[in-house]
This record gives sequence, C-alpha cells and structure tokens, in this order.
Amino acid sequence: MKLKEILIGIEGLKVRGNLDLDIKGIEKNSKEVKGDFLFVAIKGFSVDGHQYIENAIENGAIAVLVEEGCNLKELKIPAETTIIMAKNTREALAICSANFYDNPSNKFKLIGVTGTKGKTTTTFMIKEILEKSGKKVGLIGTIATYINGKKVKDSDRTTPESLELQKIFAQMVNEGVEVVVMEVSSQSLKLHRVDGCNFDIVLFTNFSEDHISENEHPDMEDYFKSKLKLFEMCKTGIVNTDDLHGAKIPNLFPDNNITTYGIDNFANVLAKDITITNSYVDFRVKVTDRNERMKTGIPGRFSVYNSLAAICVAQKFGVSPEVIKEALMEVRVPGRSELVDNELEIPIMIDYAHSPESLQSILQAVKSYTRGRVISVFGCGGDRDTSKRAIMGEISGRIADYTIITSDNPRTEDPEKIVNEIEEGMKKTKGKYTVIVDRVEAIKQAIKIANKRDIIVLAGKGHEPYQEINGVKHPFDERIIVKDLVEKLKK
Repeated sequence: MKLKEILIGIEGLKVRGNLDLDIKGIEKNSKEVKGDFLFVAIKGFSVDGHQYIENAIENGAIAVLVEEGCNLKELKIPAETTIIMAKNTREALAICSANFYDNPSNKFKLIGVTGTKGKTTTTFMIKEILEKSGKKVGLIGTIATYINGKKVKDSDRTTPESLELQKIFAQMVNEGVEVVVMEVSSQSLKLHRVDGCNFDIVLFTNFSEDHISENEHPDMEDYFKSKLKLFEMCKTGIVNTDDLHGAKIPNLFPDNNITTYGIDNFANVLAKDITITNSYVDFRVKVTDRNERMKTGIPGRFSVYNSLAAICVAQKFGVSPEVIKEALMEVRVPGRSELVDNELEIPIMIDYAHSPESLQSILQAVKSYTRGRVISVFGCGGDRDTSKRAIMGEISGRIADYTIITSDNPRTEDPEKIVNEIEEGMKKTKGKYTVIVDRVEAIKQAIKIANKRDIIVLAGKGHEPYQEINGVKHPFDERIIVKDLVEKLKK
C-alpha cells in the first residue's frame, strides 16, 4: 500500500521525503521490521521507541513515524528515509493500522464492552446468543480470541495493541465474521488502541475502583473519562442504570441512542422475580412485547446484570426470546464463576479472583445464596504484590465457612513463604482453616469434606491451564483436575 494512503485521516502531519513509497508492513518493534516497512516510534512507560529508529532502518524500514518533540538531529535519520512527524504516534499507529488492513471494522458489526467488572462474562453471553441465532461471531477479550466458535489464541491483555487488533479484524473479515464482540479496557481507550475502529454498539457494565497506578490512571476521574471515550466513538449505547456512574451516561450523551438495563432502578430492560441458587440464577424480563423467564447456569446477582446487558444487544439484532433463553442456559465462561459438572453433584466453582477485591466479591456473592457452607480454596501468586496476601487471608477467614490455603503460581518464590504470609491475615479472624501447599491435595480435601448443599470456590487460577513454578509452566487445568479427583474419590 502507498504510504500516503496509510496516512489518510491523521491530522497535522509534518513530512520530509517521498510519500509515494510502497509499504509492505507496519511495525512498532524495531526487531520485527523487514524490508520496505514503516516504523512507528512509540514513547512507552519504560522504553522510548525513538531510540530504536537506527535499528529499524538497518532492518529495512524506508519510512519512520516520529512524535512531535523528539530531537531529529540526535536521531541521525538518513536523507533517503522518509520522516513523518505526528502529534501522537500511538494515535497515528492506530489509524495507520486500520488503513493498512483496509478498515476491517467497517465490514462487520462491532460491539464494544467496557466497565470495571463483567466485561468477560457479558461478551461470552453475547457471543453465545448471536452464534445460536446463526451469526458468524468473533470475540476479543481477556481470556482469548475466538473466530467462528474456535479459539485462535490466548490473550496477554484485555484489548490488543492497535496494530495487532486491526490484523485480527482483517483475519475475521477473511473468515466471514459478521459480528465482533470485544472487551474494551480503559487503558486501551486512553492509549488509543481502538482509534480507527467503527463501533456499532457500545456497552457499559459498571464502575468501581481499579487500575489506579502510576502506569494506568492517576485517579478515578481519569479512569471514568477514559471509559466515556467509547460513547464519543458510537451513538448507540447500552448502560447499567443501577450503577451510579452508568446512570450519568444518558445525560452526558443526550444525542446518543442509549438503552438502559437494571434491577433496582427504572430501566428499559428490567429484571424482576429473581431466584438465585448455588448452581443457577433465573429472573423475569420483558423481551419484545412479552414477559419471559430467563435462566443461566452462572449463579450470582451480577449474573443477572450481565444477562440483561446481553439481552439488550440481542434485541438490537432481533434475536428471538427462545434463542436467548437457550443460549443463556448453555453459556459457560472459562474461569469466571464457572461451575464444573461432576458426578458427586457438589457445586464446585472455578473463578479467576486473584485480588482482595475480586476474592471478597466472589465469596460474598456465593455466601448470599448458598444454603450450606462456603469452602474457599486459594493462594497468591509469587513475584507479585506481597501486601495483598494477608489481606486476602483475612477476607477469606471473615467470609468463608472454611478455608484451605494453598499454592497458586509461586513463580520464583517459595510456596511455603507465600502461604505463611496469607496465614498471618487468616489468624486475625475466627475463620476455620487448614494449610495444604500442594494445590491438587487442597482441592481433593475440599471435595472430601463438601456435600451438595455446600459450594467450593477454587479462586485465583480461573481460565489458566498451567501452574508456573520457577519459570516453568506446568499443565494445570482445574476442570481436568476436579474431574480426575471426583472419579478417584467415587471409586
């Protein structure tokens, strides 16, 4: 593609050199640059891509995109190399990437889901409903990327970098995808990863404190404003009116077409007569012109909210109530309040909760509807924030009826040391507990002591199919482990 075509839509560019060049690829990593590439220099949190322009040119870059404020004299770019200067190279990279891949998001319906919690489950519910209705669906999110029902790659972040994102979109177009549902993180909005995307529907689940740090958001206001960018990019929105911040959105965007959903406050799509058990949730909701009873095998009040959000999207696509019912009943989200079917019929839930907030949230949720005991099995990852270990021990000790402290991903740390630090918090409570460092043995003990009225929460690992010990990832899929243990215990 001609360089001048790649740059369409970027304002305020300054150029030195030839824009009629044929560009074969775009890269922001100098090591990945090949012949006739455009190299985009990004100022990262720890690394400045401008320092690698020389390497990029050596590897074959014939044009470089730099950010205003860089010192061109210091960079010593050869006279024959085309230089383009942009106000913001992250923004420019996103638009260049969309142009290079022929603006793929114009060729399917794109649904963006943002919010502090519930993004993953909501996107899976939407995917399941639309696939059941006969659509070819792509999903991009925290767990993995899926194309037409097949997992194509695991994710290392919620929303990919703009260059990778547009490449995935192009692949989806080639495979005939009609609708793409994507988790959109606040960080991706702030760092322009989704610039150049043509959203058809945007959805806001909820908002609470998270991602406040030096490299993310300085405060809650910045975090919320970042999420609001999605509603600036698309006129059709769906918001949770029970959420204090979500309720503000219709007034902040009076010209947008916004549908609301909720349980407690007035909303366009409202859930009533809710029943929550330790294996499912069901509720009544008006779909099109009649009341329907919906049921999903993901228990918890939050599951009602996620279902309502997915129902709002389904209505935009004219999906029948029967298809919505069937999809919600069957949907399972890897590692998110995921119930593992087993022959002992004990409710065993796998959840990714690995922070104090998420552990408290999942334990409180199951406590509210479980008739028997809540048995919590968890550990903390090694080489990560050590201050949360005692806090998580205290949370489990306070909420769960019984806790088994165990190992998670110890990485390069001693598992015994991590477990001892968790135990310090546990001792501050009156909670009953035991320590079993070996995670398989810990799960086995939980199953041995549980009955059908109880619920076992295996927290921390979630969708991860491995356990990382001393830099090596060993196979460790809790679904498989649970089924193997149940089989042995039955014998």
